[in-house]
Amino acid sequence: MSEIVGNTAGEIWKYLDKNGATTIAKLTRETKIDEKNIQRGIGWLAQEGKVSLEIVNRAETISLT
Repeated sequence: MSEIVGNTAGEIWKYLDKNGATTIAKLTRETKIDEKNIQRGIGWLAQEGKVSLEIVNRAETISLT
């Protein structure tokens, strides 16, 4: 399981590096990664201090720090 989460975190980081800040919904839709794994990957990146989360117009937005 930790390998899946680590790989997902890597995919999220690559997406954000290429596309910039985005909503969680758009990230899930465009990467086609299961929402639960997206949330786990975000947690991994957040724990490492690699991403920032904020609410913008009632949508949860993620970006690289």
